[in-house]
Amino acid sequence: MVDERGWWVPAPPGSDEDLQQRLAMASPGDTARGMFLRATLDAVRILGDEEAVRRCQRVSGEEKLVDFFTYPVSANLRMVFTAAWMLETRYGGIAEALRQLGRGAAACFLSSTAGLALQLLAGGDTNRMVGNLPSMYRASVSFGVRSVVWMGPTSCRLTMRREFMPACFQEGLLLGVLEKAHARGARVLGHQLSTLESDYDVSWVA
Repeated sequence: MVDERGWWVPAPPGSDEDLQQRLAMASPGDTARGMFLRATLDAVRILGDEEAVRRCQRVSGEEKLVDFFTYPVSANLRMVFTAAWMLETRYGGIAEALRQLGRGAAACFLSSTAGLALQLLAGGDTNRMVGNLPSMYRASVSFGVRSVVWMGPTSCRLTMRREFMPACFQEGLLLGVLEKAHARGARVLGHQLSTLESDYDVSWVA
């Protein structure tokens, strides 16, 4: 969305307008692994409401989810946003609901074969784990470009270009990865630059 001065104005994070902007930019070739859609259903299941779980699956348009099959990112977006709207009251706001969904996505990926391989390569070293994040995304989704620029021994900036998930979701995902790496004092601050562009300041205590 652009204002009268020609400046980009973001839609409210997690709003229906935000969802529609992201869906409009997605192509059939933009896909994500089924594990992420399943992680979203698992997050909604904590509500103890199977009808809520079924609703999320219905909006995705996918009847059966297989972890390493690929599904349109549009299906993932619809499911994540619907789940966040359902979880908003539980977590005190849409932003925190999206963070918790991101954290769940991280846990799901890291327990997969690809995630376990990533942890093995990192060898328990947080710097290696963070440095391998672009590879983690490449193993998970077909879209986007991510890169890590080190700002210091325990701090970096992760850039994401053509990334469909909101910055709040990615903050939770990155925190989930750092927690798995046992990083102390982990912090992630996301900056939404445009609908599909975001940067993340990542740091932890040595």
